[in-house]
Amino acid sequence: MSGSGSRWLWLLVGSAILTQTTLNLVRPTISYQLLGMGADAGAVGMVTSAYALLPLVLVLWLGRLTEKTPRLSVLIAVGAVIFAASCLLLSIATSVWVVALASVVLGVAHIVFTIAGQAAIARYLPSDELDRGFGWFTAGFAVGQLIGPVLGGMLLGTGADPDERTATIRMIMLIGAAVSLAAVPVIAPLILGMSLPGSHTDDAAEDGPSPRSRSASAEEGPAADPAAPTMLGILRVPSVPSHMVASLALLAMVDLLIAFLPVVGEQRGVSPVWVGVFLAVRAAATILSRICLPWLSARFRRSDLVIVSLLGAGVMIVATPSTLTWPTVTIVLMAIGGFFLGLGQPLTMTLIVRAVPMTWRSTALAVRLMGNRLGQVALPMAAGVVASTVGPAGAIWFAGLLLVISGGEKTVRRYRRTT
Repeated sequence: MSGSGSRWLWLLVGSAILTQTTLNLVRPTISYQLLGMGADAGAVGMVTSAYALLPLVLVLWLGRLTEKTPRLSVLIAVGAVIFAASCLLLSIATSVWVVALASVVLGVAHIVFTIAGQAAIARYLPSDELDRGFGWFTAGFAVGQLIGPVLGGMLLGTGADPDERTATIRMIMLIGAAVSLAAVPVIAPLILGMSLPGSHTDDAAEDGPSPRSRSASAEEGPAADPAAPTMLGILRVPSVPSHMVASLALLAMVDLLIAFLPVVGEQRGVSPVWVGVFLAVRAAATILSRICLPWLSARFRRSDLVIVSLLGAGVMIVATPSTLTWPTVTIVLMAIGGFFLGLGQPLTMTLIVRAVPMTWRSTALAVRLMGNRLGQVALPMAAGVVASTVGPAGAIWFAGLLLVISGGEKTVRRYRRTT
């Protein structure tokens, strides 16, 4: 991954850091923005679901579009611009419904950027570098998840004056717009053809499946015969639905932490600064796990690492709402849970990509993202109902339960395969 041939990957990672800093600066701030409008935990859940609503409709179409698009960097830049547009809309929002609409636009920005970036890695990296490529790409996301909450917490400070907080929230949204737009010049060398990905030869040409796909291991599942990729065909590939459920559960924990930890903190008198620190610690641990991922995946089965990721994150992070007033304990739990949480997402990408023919890769990743977005619509609503019943901490407990259930399913699958 070193040398001029991989410069395109570092530009992609750089743009990921910028756009995800915007996303993770804005999304926790939206919760404070809603609380300032008098919204309750149910409304926070509704707006969090709105974030994934339109992407759920667009994701499969976008996956097919990336299969046909020769210059994916253009889509990456478009995603960055849409991020800025959503931030500008949030900066002028005066009602819950406008915030919900802006959240929809924010979700579209994220899906456009993410699917184009993932497709570039699947298209241009050889199979034996997919873990590293997806690891670094998602590490860029985790860097944004670290910077964004800390920056937001620092800007919001500890003051509770409503007018002052409203003005600060508007400033944060404008800062988010500027940061996401900075990704455009970062990715510009790819758009202008100044730094292009090199081709690799370990996979077959784009009109057929890779040799690796034909001889996929039992862990990854056999690849289907190459044909026009369909959602049903992809879901019929062995183990792909299980990987999608794991990905959904991991993402749900990240999303519900971002959306509901500020609400739990507000309820328990914990300042936005500390909430930002807790979220940043989780993100820093995730970065570390993704840097370690190539070393770990070379020594342990990917499927086993996914099980450890699900169960470890579920057990550690589910306790954090009860420890917020003990910052040291919360930081330790977030660090351990964040490390486990970071392993699963890039591994599920690799497992799905290597289970299907090369010509299906972008669409398979899109189907995975569609499953994620379906979860991001349904699960926050369900979490909002739980939070309305037992308090905002219930949303995080709900996410932890999903992780444990998914980890249990994979453990049973692993046991059956070895007996």
